[in-house]
Amino acid sequence: MDGSRAAAAATAGGGGGGRTWGDVDESSDGRERRGEEEGEVSLREWLDRPGRAVEAPECLHVFRQVAEAVSVAHAQGVAVGSARPSCFVVSPPFSRVAFIESASGSDASGSDASEDAEHDAEPPRRGNGAARDGARGDKGFPLKSVLAMELNWYTSPEEAEDNGAATFASDVYRLGVLLFELFCSFETLEEKMRAMANLRYRVLPPQLLLKWPKEASFCQLMMHPVPDTRPKMSEVLKSEFLNQSRNSLEEREAALRLREEIEEQELLLDFLLQLQKRKQDIADNLQDTVAFLSSDINEVLHQQSALGQCGNFSIELDKEVSSGTVEDQSDCGSRKRFRPELLAVDMEEHNRSQDECSRTVPSSVLIQESVLSKSSRLMKNFKRLETAYFATRSKLSRQVGNPISSCDQVVKRTTGSAVGTEGSSIDDFALEGHSGRRQRGWMNSFLEGLCRYLSFSQLKVRAELKQCDLLNSSNLVCSVGFDRDKEFFATAGVNKKIKVFEYNMIVNEHRDIHYPVVEMSNRSKLSCICWNSYMKSHIASSDFDGLVQVWDATRSQVFVEMREHERRVWSVDFSLADPTKLVSGSDDGSVKLWSMNQAGSIGTIRTRANVCSVQFQPDSARSIAIGSADHKIYCYDLRNVRAPYCTLVGHTKTVSYVKYLDASTIVSGSTDNSLKLWDLSMNQARIIDTPVQTFTGHTNTKNFVGLSISDGYIATGSETNEVFVYHKAFPMPVLAYKFNVTDPISGQEIDDQSQFISCVCWRGQSSTLLSANSSGNIKVLQMD
Repeated sequence: MDGSRAAAAATAGGGGGGRTWGDVDESSDGRERRGEEEGEVSLREWLDRPGRAVEAPECLHVFRQVAEAVSVAHAQGVAVGSARPSCFVVSPPFSRVAFIESASGSDASGSDASEDAEHDAEPPRRGNGAARDGARGDKGFPLKSVLAMELNWYTSPEEAEDNGAATFASDVYRLGVLLFELFCSFETLEEKMRAMANLRYRVLPPQLLLKWPKEASFCQLMMHPVPDTRPKMSEVLKSEFLNQSRNSLEEREAALRLREEIEEQELLLDFLLQLQKRKQDIADNLQDTVAFLSSDINEVLHQQSALGQCGNFSIELDKEVSSGTVEDQSDCGSRKRFRPELLAVDMEEHNRSQDECSRTVPSSVLIQESVLSKSSRLMKNFKRLETAYFATRSKLSRQVGNPISSCDQVVKRTTGSAVGTEGSSIDDFALEGHSGRRQRGWMNSFLEGLCRYLSFSQLKVRAELKQCDLLNSSNLVCSVGFDRDKEFFATAGVNKKIKVFEYNMIVNEHRDIHYPVVEMSNRSKLSCICWNSYMKSHIASSDFDGLVQVWDATRSQVFVEMREHERRVWSVDFSLADPTKLVSGSDDGSVKLWSMNQAGSIGTIRTRANVCSVQFQPDSARSIAIGSADHKIYCYDLRNVRAPYCTLVGHTKTVSYVKYLDASTIVSGSTDNSLKLWDLSMNQARIIDTPVQTFTGHTNTKNFVGLSISDGYIATGSETNEVFVYHKAFPMPVLAYKFNVTDPISGQEIDDQSQFISCVCWRGQSSTLLSANSSGNIKVLQMD
């Protein structure tokens, strides 16, 4: 066994920190990885670290471990030859020393010092400050330079003179040099080089002689120029200065272990305290949540108690229902809304649903059945409703003094008509006189949304438009819309035709083919149509050639042409407040304002991107909203078109639709798969970047899929060939309906992923929805 392996074995099995022979005889990469994990550093770097404080017990502990390793090698008849700092590593926290097998260790047969120099110029790479590629060292002590000098410092006089092999005496000499380095700390390399040069002549610094006289004396003895005069290893290990420090060293190690255990306990305590704090915060928040839930429950119970006062009225109502005298028994369990302004329009629906009711049922039974059916849908969407509840409560509870309409109240729309919202039969009849007694606040707003969300369970097909040219490849319907009185609806698209159909004929009469009552042909593909809210027969259209036209449906001809846009016009809209005003938006980046009473546009807004959608504010002809391809929505006052008075920022792709929900609320649709709800009254800033609600569930990444709004319900299409309906109160869909695709030859349903919903339109404020897809399939859907 050579000296390197003997020393390695000694540090592995003796005082070297519990290593095994396998730990030493490993690859350099393995040593480096383990060294980084254990925080080891070479003894050379440990000695030369800046500002190292010399602590006698620690230095003697390191020295003893190295001396014991050399002693074991000597006991086996082997001279080590490489007992230098670069061949050892030190491990915290107790300064455990381990010998690293050197490729150049001198064996009993001898090897020259130059061979040592060649191989030991670069120590093994270790963690925590270990050498990297032999080029890095501590500040002030370049590692390469120190390693080159180390070999000279640790070469005994007889080795330098005769270039001889390592001997036991030369190993003792090297231990004397190590003892000197352990007890002397230097700030600069120059200072250390001078001290090491003097050491060659056994000249020691005065501070070492004064502070540690025994150590200094023994250092001089081990470095005696006459080899035979140097002590043997057994004498070194039995020396007084080395053994006197053992007890203090053991005490120091015990203190270090105690401190380490205390630090571990402190760490555990800190973790537990942090965990306790977090859990306490969660508990406090949960307690607050339970508290306001209890408050809300008490409020609902209070309102139920108030409703109980209507009990006698309810009993009388049941009797009237049983006798068949109540006119508003409409749908035998399903919630359908009959609004005063649409009573004439929906009378045929009302009469038909009365005929379908084969028996009368007391209202209390209807309420119970309705609650049970809605509970199932509520539980199905419980997590989403929970999220919406907390979001609504957090948002609206801050709006102190801002009254919010409840679902049992009659609210006033911007059109001036009274619109009754859906509710139970008690809501419809009894609570008009009690609405003033009920507390108004955020809860009523959430309740209104919840009522609307749970009011319908499905979209069912009431009618399907059957056309003779359905197999035509250019049947994509780009736009649909109802006339002023909701008696007729028109369709337009890439077939360059505007077709007008009578609604009742489509819904009530079974036909093999449905023919339009009016058909008008255009020279180019049509992108959008809009009925005039005052002149019943007037329809505005926009086309792919950039032409805006107004048609008279009774005469089946154009009576106004507007040629100013330079590229395709995507959107056109009549003002509800001033039916003589018309606005259009184009791919040329411009928005044109037109008047039916004069030729040419009366105003132009220039934007930096394609305009995909425009709409007038419902109660004013002076404000419009613009959906742009630059992902933004711009709101303009037409009295100052130089800059928008408000910009809505939040979409990540083209804004294809903008629709006013009311005078201060906008819904936008984008090809980023989302709809967003914006409240212009909540923020007076010129830029609003926080929508009130974001609706997701449908798919829309590249096509125009339609957007329509009715009494808080928002309908849109999807590129999955589905129609989705949202309610403004919640971000998830209320209902969805998928258009089935039937193979014209086999009659089998197929999955045609190329088809998508292209447009949707509510029939006024009713629950009827007209929708069309990219193949020209048009269906009348009913929320039921």
